[in-house]
Amino acid sequence: MNRKLWDKAVAFHGHECPGLAIGLKACEAAIEKMGIGFSDDEYIVCVTENDACGVDAVQAILSCTMGKGNLIYRGTGKQAFSFFNRKTGEKLRVYLKLKKNPDMERSEWQEYLLNAPVDEIFSFSVPEYDLPEKARIFNTIICKICGEGAPEHKMRLQDGKTVCIDCFKDYSRGW
Repeated sequence: MNRKLWDKAVAFHGHECPGLAIGLKACEAAIEKMGIGFSDDEYIVCVTENDACGVDAVQAILSCTMGKGNLIYRGTGKQAFSFFNRKTGEKLRVYLKLKKNPDMERSEWQEYLLNAPVDEIFSFSVPEYDLPEKARIFNTIICKICGEGAPEHKMRLQDGKTVCIDCFKDYSRGW
């Protein structure tokens, strides 16, 4: 384990936990296998399949963030992270393997995660999808119901009016 990176992730996240350790080790795996590092722009992209503690490690260590557009949430709920390098086109999906010992205490699990080799903790594959496009800036449209602005790609047409997602009344008949 890289102690400096762990301390940086803990400072960002606020406490130590196994979930943060998963994120740290996922970053270490990407660094080791792809030769990447801190992303001062959006050339390194992470697509996270969960919204758990490990995502904070990705933000702290690789500087992939929602605001910069290089951290994308794909909510499958899996402990999986896909890393993309825009400069080389390389991509890698890192997926947490099941615990070898399900009776392991929380602190033992965290220590195991921090100290085990990444190949023991994760399975690796190529993501099934392509590199997401770079972040775009959209025009702001004002909702005709609430008066709040939202980017044009998030607006809906309802009764001939442009409305935001919050004001839109979805119509579904069960499909």
